[in-house]
Amino acid sequence: MELVSDNNTGYVPLYRQIKRLITESLVSGEWAPGSPIPSEMELAQRYSVSQGTVRKAVSELASQKILVRHQGKGTFVASHSQESTKFPFLRITPDSGVVEEVDARLLDFWRIKLDDHSAGFLNVAEGSSGWLIRRILAPEGEESIYEEIRLPGSSFETIEESMIHDHQCMLYSMYESIFNVRIVYVEERVKAIIGEGEIVDRLGLLDGAPLLKVERVAYTYDDRPVELRRSYCNTTKHSYRNKII
Repeated sequence: MELVSDNNTGYVPLYRQIKRLITESLVSGEWAPGSPIPSEMELAQRYSVSQGTVRKAVSELASQKILVRHQGKGTFVASHSQESTKFPFLRITPDSGVVEEVDARLLDFWRIKLDDHSAGFLNVAEGSSGWLIRRILAPEGEESIYEEIRLPGSSFETIEESMIHDHQCMLYSMYESIFNVRIVYVEERVKAIIGEGEIVDRLGLLDGAPLLKVERVAYTYDDRPVELRRSYCNTTKHSYRNKII
Protein backbone atom coordinates (compact mmCIF):
# COMPACT_ATOMS: atom_id res chain seq x y z
CA MET A 1 0.00 0.00 0.00
CA GLU A 2 1.38 3.40 -0.94
CA LEU A 3 1.89 5.93 1.84
CA VAL A 4 -0.19 9.10 1.59
CA SER A 5 0.50 12.52 3.00
CA ASP A 6 -1.55 14.25 5.69
CA ASN A 7 -2.28 17.84 4.65
CA ASN A 8 1.31 18.21 3.43
CA THR A 9 2.65 17.78 6.97
CA GLY A 10 4.37 14.49 6.26
CA TYR A 11 3.54 10.88 5.65
CA VAL A 12 0.83 9.11 7.60
CA PRO A 13 2.20 5.92 9.19
CA LEU A 14 0.93 2.83 7.44
CA TYR A 15 -0.80 1.46 10.55
CA ARG A 16 -2.75 4.73 10.82
CA GLN A 17 -3.99 4.25 7.29
CA ILE A 18 -5.12 0.74 8.21
CA LYS A 19 -6.80 2.15 11.31
CA ARG A 20 -8.68 4.58 9.07
CA LEU A 21 -9.80 1.77 6.75
CA ILE A 22 -11.04 -0.32 9.67
CA THR A 23 -12.90 2.72 11.03
CA GLU A 24 -14.53 3.26 7.63
CA SER A 25 -15.84 -0.30 7.78
CA LEU A 26 -17.31 0.45 11.22
CA VAL A 27 -18.90 3.66 9.92
CA SER A 28 -20.48 1.78 6.99
CA GLY A 29 -21.88 -0.87 9.33
CA GLU A 30 -19.89 -3.73 7.82
CA TRP A 31 -19.08 -4.90 11.37
CA ALA A 32 -21.86 -4.12 13.84
CA PRO A 33 -21.35 -3.46 17.59
CA GLY A 34 -20.79 -6.73 19.42
CA SER A 35 -19.76 -8.64 16.30
CA PRO A 36 -16.26 -10.01 15.59
CA ILE A 37 -13.99 -8.43 13.04
CA PRO A 38 -11.79 -10.55 10.75
CA SER A 39 -8.56 -11.97 12.16
CA GLU A 40 -5.30 -10.07 11.88
CA MET A 41 -4.18 -12.46 9.15
CA GLU A 42 -7.38 -11.89 7.17
CA LEU A 43 -7.09 -8.12 7.54
CA ALA A 44 -3.44 -8.23 6.51
CA GLN A 45 -4.42 -10.08 3.33
CA ARG A 46 -7.32 -7.73 2.73
CA TYR A 47 -5.17 -4.60 2.94
CA SER A 48 -1.94 -6.15 1.56
CA VAL A 49 0.12 -5.27 4.63
CA SER A 50 1.92 -7.21 7.34
CA GLN A 51 0.17 -8.68 10.38
CA GLY A 52 2.35 -6.44 12.55
CA THR A 53 0.91 -3.35 10.87
CA VAL A 54 -2.64 -4.61 11.38
CA ARG A 55 -1.87 -5.52 14.99
CA LYS A 56 -0.67 -1.99 15.72
CA ALA A 57 -3.82 -0.48 14.14
CA VAL A 58 -6.09 -2.84 16.07
CA SER A 59 -4.20 -2.16 19.32
CA GLU A 60 -4.78 1.57 18.98
CA LEU A 61 -8.50 1.06 18.32
CA ALA A 62 -8.67 -1.26 21.34
CA SER A 63 -6.95 1.35 23.52
CA GLN A 64 -9.68 3.80 22.47
CA LYS A 65 -12.31 1.19 23.42
CA ILE A 66 -13.62 1.06 19.86
CA LEU A 67 -12.59 -2.59 19.62
CA VAL A 68 -12.40 -5.19 22.39
CA ARG A 69 -10.05 -8.17 22.47
CA HIS A 70 -11.26 -11.43 24.03
CA GLN A 71 -8.45 -13.90 24.54
CA GLY A 72 -9.03 -17.11 22.62
CA LYS A 73 -12.08 -15.70 20.86
CA GLY A 74 -10.83 -12.81 18.74
CA THR A 75 -11.44 -9.07 18.44
CA PHE A 76 -14.94 -7.61 18.60
CA VAL A 77 -16.57 -4.26 17.98
CA ALA A 78 -17.22 -2.65 21.36
CA SER A 79 -20.88 -2.53 22.38
CA HIS A 80 -22.74 -0.64 25.10
CA SER A 81 -25.04 -3.64 25.54
CA GLN A 82 -22.05 -5.66 26.76
CA GLU A 83 -20.73 -3.11 29.23
CA SER A 84 -20.96 -3.73 32.96
CA THR A 85 -22.47 -0.30 33.65
CA LYS A 86 -25.66 1.12 32.15
CA PHE A 87 -24.24 4.65 32.08
CA PRO A 88 -20.54 4.37 31.15
CA PHE A 89 -19.88 8.12 31.02
CA LEU A 90 -21.79 9.17 34.15
CA ARG A 91 -19.48 11.05 36.51
CA ILE A 92 -21.99 12.01 39.22
CA THR A 93 -21.48 9.74 42.22
CA PRO A 94 -22.50 9.70 45.91
CA ASP A 95 -20.22 11.64 48.23
CA SER A 96 -19.45 8.33 49.92
CA GLY A 97 -19.11 5.13 47.93
CA VAL A 98 -19.63 4.51 44.23
CA VAL A 99 -22.65 4.28 41.96
CA GLU A 100 -23.86 0.70 41.75
CA GLU A 101 -27.31 1.34 40.30
CA VAL A 102 -28.89 4.19 38.34
CA ASP A 103 -32.60 4.40 37.59
CA ALA A 104 -33.82 6.49 34.66
CA ARG A 105 -37.32 7.91 34.21
CA LEU A 106 -38.55 9.35 30.93
CA LEU A 107 -40.39 12.65 31.28
CA ASP A 108 -41.27 13.31 27.63
CA PHE A 109 -39.84 13.71 24.15
CA TRP A 110 -40.68 15.71 21.04
CA ARG A 111 -39.59 16.29 17.50
CA ILE A 112 -38.08 19.77 17.38
CA LYS A 113 -36.23 22.25 15.20
CA LEU A 114 -32.65 22.55 16.44
CA ASP A 115 -31.68 26.05 17.55
CA ASP A 116 -28.43 27.69 16.50
CA HIS A 117 -26.57 26.72 19.67
CA SER A 118 -27.56 23.05 19.52
CA ALA A 119 -27.10 22.81 15.75
CA GLY A 120 -23.58 24.19 16.09
CA PHE A 121 -22.57 21.49 18.56
CA LEU A 122 -24.15 18.78 16.38
CA ASN A 123 -22.63 20.13 13.16
CA VAL A 124 -25.96 20.48 11.36
CA ALA A 125 -27.84 23.45 9.94
CA GLU A 126 -29.84 25.70 12.25
CA GLY A 127 -33.51 24.74 12.07
CA SER A 128 -32.74 21.13 11.15
CA SER A 129 -35.19 18.52 12.36
CA GLY A 130 -34.19 16.83 15.60
CA TRP A 131 -35.41 15.34 18.86
CA LEU A 132 -35.58 16.52 22.46
CA ILE A 133 -35.68 13.82 25.16
CA ARG A 134 -36.11 14.80 28.80
CA ARG A 135 -35.51 12.40 31.67
CA ILE A 136 -34.58 12.13 35.35
CA LEU A 137 -31.64 10.04 36.59
CA ALA A 138 -31.56 8.62 40.09
CA PRO A 139 -28.11 7.36 41.19
CA GLU A 140 -28.69 4.93 44.06
CA GLY A 141 -32.40 5.82 43.99
CA GLU A 142 -31.87 9.57 44.58
CA GLU A 143 -33.50 11.65 41.80
CA SER A 144 -30.71 14.19 41.50
CA ILE A 145 -30.14 14.71 37.75
CA TYR A 146 -32.47 16.37 35.24
CA GLU A 147 -31.42 15.93 31.61
CA GLU A 148 -32.29 17.41 28.24
CA ILE A 149 -30.94 15.41 25.29
CA ARG A 150 -30.98 16.79 21.74
CA LEU A 151 -30.43 14.55 18.73
CA PRO A 152 -30.06 15.32 15.01
CA GLY A 153 -32.86 13.91 12.86
CA SER A 154 -30.28 12.97 10.23
CA SER A 155 -28.94 10.23 12.55
CA PHE A 156 -32.22 9.35 14.28
CA GLU A 157 -35.04 9.40 11.76
CA THR A 158 -37.87 8.08 13.91
CA ILE A 159 -38.01 7.64 17.67
CA GLU A 160 -40.98 6.09 19.44
CA GLU A 161 -41.74 6.03 23.15
CA SER A 162 -41.78 2.23 23.11
CA MET A 163 -38.14 2.22 21.94
CA ILE A 164 -37.05 4.25 24.96
CA HIS A 165 -39.03 2.13 27.41
CA ASP A 166 -37.83 -1.14 25.85
CA HIS A 167 -34.27 -0.03 26.63
CA GLN A 168 -35.20 1.12 30.15
CA CYS A 169 -34.31 4.67 29.16
CA MET A 170 -30.69 3.66 28.47
CA LEU A 171 -30.19 5.81 25.41
CA TYR A 172 -26.73 4.70 24.23
CA SER A 173 -27.96 1.12 24.07
CA MET A 174 -31.00 2.29 22.08
CA TYR A 175 -28.88 4.34 19.66
CA GLU A 176 -26.70 1.31 19.00
CA SER A 177 -29.25 -1.46 18.64
CA ILE A 178 -31.91 0.46 16.68
CA PHE A 179 -30.01 3.16 14.79
CA ASN A 180 -26.55 1.58 14.52
CA VAL A 181 -25.04 4.65 16.20
CA ARG A 182 -22.27 3.67 18.59
CA ILE A 183 -21.04 6.32 21.04
CA VAL A 184 -17.25 6.05 21.24
CA TYR A 185 -16.31 9.11 23.29
CA VAL A 186 -17.76 12.27 24.84
CA GLU A 187 -16.58 15.78 25.66
CA GLU A 188 -17.97 17.64 28.67
CA ARG A 189 -18.10 21.18 29.96
CA VAL A 190 -18.97 21.71 33.63
CA LYS A 191 -20.29 24.92 35.19
CA ALA A 192 -21.91 25.87 38.50
CA ILE A 193 -25.29 27.62 38.03
CA ILE A 194 -28.29 28.85 40.01
CA GLY A 195 -31.33 26.66 39.25
CA GLU A 196 -34.81 27.96 38.63
CA GLY A 197 -38.15 27.13 37.02
CA GLU A 198 -39.01 23.66 35.79
CA ILE A 199 -35.51 22.30 36.34
CA VAL A 200 -35.61 22.77 40.12
CA ASP A 201 -39.28 21.75 40.22
CA ARG A 202 -38.39 18.42 38.63
CA LEU A 203 -35.63 17.90 41.20
CA GLY A 204 -37.81 18.87 44.15
CA LEU A 205 -35.78 22.01 44.89
CA LEU A 206 -36.50 25.71 45.28
CA ASP A 207 -35.56 28.54 42.91
CA GLY A 208 -32.03 29.66 43.63
CA ALA A 209 -30.74 26.18 44.48
CA PRO A 210 -27.14 25.66 43.32
CA LEU A 211 -26.76 23.10 40.53
CA LEU A 212 -23.92 21.67 38.49
CA LYS A 213 -24.58 21.94 34.74
CA VAL A 214 -22.77 19.35 32.62
CA GLU A 215 -22.96 19.96 28.87
CA ARG A 216 -21.87 16.88 26.94
CA VAL A 217 -21.36 16.23 23.25
CA ALA A 218 -21.22 12.54 22.31
CA TYR A 219 -19.40 11.33 19.20
CA THR A 220 -19.66 8.23 17.06
CA TYR A 221 -17.05 6.89 14.67
CA ASP A 222 -15.11 9.34 12.55
CA ASP A 223 -15.48 12.08 15.21
CA ARG A 224 -19.09 12.78 14.20
CA PRO A 225 -21.23 14.46 16.93
CA VAL A 226 -24.60 12.75 17.37
CA GLU A 227 -25.89 13.90 20.76
CA LEU A 228 -25.97 17.10 22.82
CA ARG A 229 -26.87 16.52 26.45
CA ARG A 230 -27.37 19.04 29.25
CA SER A 231 -27.47 17.56 32.73
CA TYR A 232 -28.50 19.63 35.74
CA CYS A 233 -27.21 17.97 38.89
CA ASN A 234 -28.15 18.44 42.53
CA THR A 235 -24.83 17.91 44.28
CA THR A 236 -26.13 18.16 47.85
CA LYS A 237 -25.28 14.47 48.32
CA HIS A 238 -23.34 13.84 45.13
CA SER A 239 -20.06 14.95 43.52
CA TYR A 240 -18.61 15.08 40.03
CA ARG A 241 -15.77 12.56 39.90
CA ASN A 242 -13.37 11.93 37.06
CA LYS A 243 -10.19 9.91 36.79
CA ILE A 244 -7.40 11.64 34.89
CA ILE A 245 -4.47 9.54 33.70
